[in-house]
This record gives sequence, C-alpha cells and structure tokens, in this order.
Amino acid sequence: METFGARLHRAVAERGPLCVGIDPHPGLLTAWGLSDDVTGLERFCRTVVEAIGDRVAVMKPQSAFFERFGARGVGVLESTIRQLRDLGTLTLLDVKRGDIGSTVAAYASAYLDPSSPLYVDAVTASPYLGVGSLAPMFSTATAHGGGVFVLALTSNPEGASVQRAVGADGRTVAQTVIDEISQLNRDAEPLGSFGLVVGATVGETGHDLESFNGPLLAPGMGAQGGTPAGLRTVFGAALPSVLPSYSREVLGAGPDPERLRAATERVLADCRAALGVAD
Repeated sequence: METFGARLHRAVAERGPLCVGIDPHPGLLTAWGLSDDVTGLERFCRTVVEAIGDRVAVMKPQSAFFERFGARGVGVLESTIRQLRDLGTLTLLDVKRGDIGSTVAAYASAYLDPSSPLYVDAVTASPYLGVGSLAPMFSTATAHGGGVFVLALTSNPEGASVQRAVGADGRTVAQTVIDEISQLNRDAEPLGSFGLVVGATVGETGHDLESFNGPLLAPGMGAQGGTPAGLRTVFGAALPSVLPSYSREVLGAGPDPERLRAATERVLADCRAALGVAD
C-alpha cells in the first residue's frame, strides 16, 4: 500500500507545489452571483473542481462551510470528495478535529477509513489535548495510507499565547508538537505522511523545522498576506517540504473557469520559483 507521503511527493512532482482551498463562505458565493444555499454551494464546488481539479496537487475543502447547510451540505462535500478522487487529486479535508479516546477514534473512522463516505487522503487536526490524544488518527492513517496535518504555528493572533508558551523542558508547545510529529516520520521515504500546519504569515519563528521529514502546509497565502518570497523567512532550510495553500487569491477569480485556471497557473508559477521547483 502506498503511503500518503509517497502519493503527495509524486503529486507535487507531477502537478507542482500547490494546495487550493475550497472555502465557499457566504461572501464568496455572493461575489460569484450564487445563492447562499445548497444550490449555490453545489454549483460553486462543481465549477471549481471542473476548472482546476485536475491541475492542482492537493485541494482542501473547509468542512465548516459545508456543515453549515446541514445534511445536504455534507452531501455536497461527499460529492466533491468523490469528484476530486476521480480526477486523481489528493484531498485534504480541513476539519481541525481533536478529542480523546473513542471520540477521536470515531473522527479517524469518519475521515481516514476507506469505508466512510467522507474518506479523504488527509485531514487537519488539533493537538491541544496532547499530541498523544491523536494516536487513533495516526494509527488509522497508517493502516489505510492516509495523512494527518497537525496544527503547530498558526497565524491567528490568539494562537501565540498557547503555541509559544514554554514548558518545563524549555521547549515551546509548538516545538514539542513539531518534535513529536517528527518522530512519526522517522525513516519515511520519500516523505513522511504526518505533516504540520505553519501559517505563511508567522514570520521568523525561532523553531526548528529543518529535520522534520514531512510536509509543511502553509495556509494564508495570497489574500491573507502570505507571499511566496516570504516562505523562506518562515521555513528556512525546510523550504523544500513546504506546500503553499491559497484560497481567496484563486477562488476570487471565479466563476469564469478560464480566470480560475489563469489564477491557478499564476500562483503555481510563483510557488515553483520561490521553492526552486522546476516546471
């Protein structure tokens, strides 16, 4: 069975280092001339997937924007996941789940078990009940060739008070998360399946990411202020493992498919140049 890390490594080599979020928030649906309901949601997602789904290594639906419409919205999410899978596109579901015991095991089954209608290649997760609390996610991902991206250094101003707090051993909470996830990727080839989420706008972090043998998701690119050139400041020597993630910068070009494709090609070219990846 091929690991998520191996699939991601190949997808980036074939399609380039880019993740595009699918974030159908009310303002974006309105800007596209769509109704803020399940019909508008479905049209939005179908347009995005048909326009750029086969051009991007990873697409990242934000679960909350589907869940707000209840069961029918989740049905659209299931359909979107199936469409992306048919295109050979890796799907990273942005759910940021975190819990303990049987509950986190249930989350793992919902998203990382192939028998689930919400099965995806990888999910985002919150480690702030302790990294060890996510063990059922890690084990389920390993069993089925999936991945987990764990929050480490986020760009929201509230995050620093927790993530940069210093523990008894002198490490910050974020560095502890980095070190523990790094252990899960030890000896993985060509890339570990367990990643970190590090905001593209956090600046110089003072944290050690150089030896982390896994993918580094960098959300906040484009409209949120992150730039390809700024990635070097954030990630330093770990830059080759970075997966830049754009949402509004690309989605704001819609609903015209050609404009969506042009925006995707533009940011992808910028990311290739910044990360030193050949076209």
